[in-house]
Amino acid sequence: MQEFALEGHEYIALNDLLKIEGLCDSGGMAKAVISEGQVTVDGKVELRKRCKIRSNQIVEFSGNRITVK
Repeated sequence: MQEFALEGHEYIALNDLLKIEGLCDSGGMAKAVISEGQVTVDGKVELRKRCKIRSNQIVEFSGNRITVK
Protein backbone atom coordinates (compact mmCIF):
# COMPACT_ATOMS: atom_id res chain seq x y z
CA MET A 1 0.00 0.00 0.00
CA GLN A 2 1.25 3.45 -0.91
CA GLU A 3 0.41 6.73 0.77
CA PHE A 4 0.12 10.10 -0.91
CA ALA A 5 0.20 13.34 1.10
CA LEU A 6 -1.83 16.27 -0.20
CA GLU A 7 0.59 18.63 1.60
CA GLY A 8 -1.87 21.43 2.22
CA HIS A 9 -3.81 21.05 -1.02
CA GLU A 10 -7.55 20.32 -0.90
CA TYR A 11 -7.43 17.61 -3.58
CA ILE A 12 -5.52 16.06 -6.49
CA ALA A 13 -6.97 15.04 -9.85
CA LEU A 14 -7.21 11.27 -10.25
CA ASN A 15 -5.17 11.17 -13.48
CA ASP A 16 -2.43 13.31 -11.87
CA LEU A 17 -2.29 11.01 -8.85
CA LEU A 18 -1.75 7.91 -11.01
CA LYS A 19 1.02 9.67 -12.92
CA ILE A 20 2.78 11.14 -9.87
CA GLU A 21 2.71 7.82 -8.02
CA GLY A 22 4.30 6.09 -11.01
CA LEU A 23 1.39 3.78 -11.75
CA CYS A 24 1.08 5.24 -15.26
CA ASP A 25 3.94 6.38 -17.49
CA SER A 26 2.06 9.41 -18.77
CA GLY A 27 -1.04 11.50 -18.28
CA GLY A 28 -2.46 10.03 -21.47
CA MET A 29 -2.04 6.49 -20.14
CA ALA A 30 -3.68 7.52 -16.86
CA LYS A 31 -6.67 8.97 -18.71
CA ALA A 32 -6.97 5.81 -20.81
CA VAL A 33 -7.00 3.36 -17.89
CA ILE A 34 -9.53 5.52 -16.04
CA SER A 35 -11.87 5.71 -19.05
CA GLU A 36 -11.57 1.92 -19.47
CA GLY A 37 -12.91 1.42 -15.93
CA GLN A 38 -9.69 -0.01 -14.50
CA VAL A 39 -9.48 2.39 -11.55
CA THR A 40 -11.56 2.38 -8.38
CA VAL A 41 -12.00 5.09 -5.76
CA ASP A 42 -13.27 3.89 -2.39
CA GLY A 43 -14.19 0.56 -3.97
CA LYS A 44 -16.27 1.96 -6.86
CA VAL A 45 -15.22 2.24 -10.49
CA GLU A 46 -14.39 5.86 -11.33
CA LEU A 47 -14.62 7.02 -14.95
CA ARG A 48 -13.99 10.74 -14.43
CA LYS A 49 -10.39 11.50 -15.35
CA ARG A 50 -10.21 14.73 -13.34
CA CYS A 51 -12.13 13.35 -10.34
CA LYS A 52 -11.05 15.24 -7.21
CA ILE A 53 -9.34 12.86 -4.82
CA ARG A 54 -9.40 14.13 -1.26
CA SER A 55 -7.94 13.09 2.08
CA ASN A 56 -8.92 9.62 3.37
CA GLN A 57 -9.90 8.29 -0.05
CA ILE A 58 -8.42 5.04 -1.40
CA VAL A 59 -7.51 4.64 -5.06
CA GLU A 60 -6.84 1.20 -6.54
CA PHE A 61 -5.36 0.30 -9.92
CA SER A 62 -3.65 -2.82 -11.22
CA GLY A 63 -3.19 -4.40 -7.79
CA ASN A 64 -1.85 -1.16 -6.26
CA ARG A 65 -3.61 0.74 -3.49
CA ILE A 66 -2.97 4.40 -2.68
CA THR A 67 -4.30 5.97 0.51
CA VAL A 68 -4.53 9.75 0.31
CA LYS A 69 -3.62 11.65 3.47
